[in-house]
Amino acid sequence: MEAALPSVTITRDTFLEDNQGRRFSDVVNDPNQPFDAVIEFFNNPDRQRRMEESEIHHDRPPLSGVVREFESHPGIDRSLADIHTQRSKRLRQAVGVVVRMLMQARGWRKTGRKGSLGVRTVNNGLTSNHNTGGLAFWFIRAERYDRAEGMPFQSVRERCQKP
Repeated sequence: MEAALPSVTITRDTFLEDNQGRRFSDVVNDPNQPFDAVIEFFNNPDRQRRMEESEIHHDRPPLSGVVREFESHPGIDRSLADIHTQRSKRLRQAVGVVVRMLMQARGWRKTGRKGSLGVRTVNNGLTSNHNTGGLAFWFIRAERYDRAEGMPFQSVRERCQKP
């Protein structure tokens, strides 16, 4: 059994020091955006463990391991449901940066691939643009990661390619 990595803590400052994070200062500094709730949510060690387990054991993006709990947070859900889709989109993108920062700090690297989280509805412009199927209500896809030291299990695709 592997020893669990200590949890990683992201702060407003560390987020804004990140090359990508600094591009989201509008989200961080907007009092109507729940950025403090976002970093509080993701700084939880159990959630970070579930994000890793999502990749290792379920072959899904890290966000899929916590997305239902994340989207059920009242302040976060309210902000994602905001009819101002550009603000909602910026918050979702900032969440992706937080996830990347956590995963990289825990020894993972981006694969350059995305994994599905939901199926988007056809938007009529009068309602919030949410999903109609899949795992997540507000997120369509999320970045996939590999452990820098290698994955402990092969994917089904890799196993099928074996002679």
